[in-house]
Amino acid sequence: MQRFRALRVIEKSPGFFDQEIVEQNISDLPEHDVLVRVHYSSLNYKDALSANGNRGVTRQYPHTPGIDALGVVEESKNPKFKAGDKVIVIGFDLGMNTPGGFGEYIRVPAEWCVPVPEGKPDSYWMALGTAGLTAALCVDRLSRFVAPSQDEVLVTGATGGVGMVSIALLAKLGYRVVACTGKVDHADMLTKLGAIRILDREGIDFSSRPLDKPLWAGAIDTAGGDLLAQIIRSLRYGGAVAACGMVGGDRFETSVFPFILRGVSLLGVDSVELPLEEKAEMWRRLGNEWSVENIQDYCKEITLEELPSAIERIYRGKMVGRVIVRHRF
Repeated sequence: MQRFRALRVIEKSPGFFDQEIVEQNISDLPEHDVLVRVHYSSLNYKDALSANGNRGVTRQYPHTPGIDALGVVEESKNPKFKAGDKVIVIGFDLGMNTPGGFGEYIRVPAEWCVPVPEGKPDSYWMALGTAGLTAALCVDRLSRFVAPSQDEVLVTGATGGVGMVSIALLAKLGYRVVACTGKVDHADMLTKLGAIRILDREGIDFSSRPLDKPLWAGAIDTAGGDLLAQIIRSLRYGGAVAACGMVGGDRFETSVFPFILRGVSLLGVDSVELPLEEKAEMWRRLGNEWSVENIQDYCKEITLEELPSAIERIYRGKMVGRVIVRHRF
């Protein structure tokens, strides 16, 4: 019986969770169509939530997180895939309640699998991962409302994965990008990605006014909470903000004035339940006209053994850039 290694989150006692590298049998995996030997995964904040026992992400433990995976099909009951096919699996329930990419094998429905586009190394796709896919979706949505101009576009959470890729893509498309971050000591990295200037998050003047001075043609917000509310109050006429995160809070308070007096738009972005065809199109763009050539310069590759300490860093908000996990293959 074939065995594999996985990072397993175990509830040692009520409310106390630990992470261990264990050996499992292939037969321990759920009964789905496609068995994939995982070559790479990547680390996301949602993985850290799962690894720390967040029941809003993962209901049952023990569990293997990892919402991203890239690997090779070993077995398939679905004619869409055959042994040897290289696939990306991102979103849906992977790594949440279905064992994820922090294991050397996953078994998933065929409907979760996207063929890996040609022309880029495997590590490139996981350097992007869910963060890169989400950034591409944000840019795609925002570009339908806000065209490149002399007015500035704001990106929050700039040193995180979504923020970094958003900056690079927007700059590539001709937008004037302002990077908002609480980690201004990484300004050089953000400038190299394409930001024209850096805004210290600590210097933002939060107000309770229904409208503030119009500053931004548009924005991509990864934070939520009070920061999202302030962005909405500060959008120029006809502006829009693509919202995709909630590390700053899952609630915010605003008024209808920005929407009815300035005609602004709030665009929700989801990469989890997105139809497979749209995911495939975003991956195609990211491999071609939206290629983020220097993303791997800001990506650290680690082993399964190094993963627990990386999980702790991203959970505590200490992570800068992207982390990919390379399995044995």
